[in-house]
Amino acid sequence: MNQKRIEFTVGIFILIGIAAILYLAIQIGSSRFLGSDARVIDARFTNVGGLNEGSNVMIAGVKVGVVGDITLDTENLVAMVQLKLQTDLSIYDDAIASIKTNGLIGDKYIALDPGGGGFELEEGEPIVDTESALDIESLISRFAFGSLEEGE
Repeated sequence: MNQKRIEFTVGIFILIGIAAILYLAIQIGSSRFLGSDARVIDARFTNVGGLNEGSNVMIAGVKVGVVGDITLDTENLVAMVQLKLQTDLSIYDDAIASIKTNGLIGDKYIALDPGGGGFELEEGEPIVDTESALDIESLISRFAFGSLEEGE
C-alpha cells in the first residue's frame, strides 16, 4: 500500500513538472507580436529569397516584430510580406525595409528603418521602398562565369 502511494506521488510530481515545462515552452515560444498586440504593415519586395514566415523584424538590431504571411501579388508580380510589429512603433511613408542575413549563410530577417518624414503609415499600408535579398549563388555564378565570358 505504501509503495503505491509513493508511485502515485511521483507520478503526480512528474505530471506537474511536464505541465510546467509545457507552459514555459508556450510562453517563451509564443511572441507578443503574434497576438492582438500586433500592428500589421505590408512591405513590397521583388525577391524574398529565403525569408520565411516567423522571421524577425529588427530596428537597430532590436527585435520589434515578426514576419507574417508572404504572398504573391499576381497583378504586380511582387511579393507582399506582412510585418507584425509592436503597436507603439511609428512607421512613416519613407520607411525602408531590407532583407538581411545573419552571417554568410544564416537565417534571413528584415531590417527596418522606420523613416521620420512624411505621414505615418496606417495598418495595412505598404512600405514600397525595399531592398530585396542578396542571392549569394547568383552573385558567385556571375563572378565565376562572367570572368570567363569577358576573356573570350
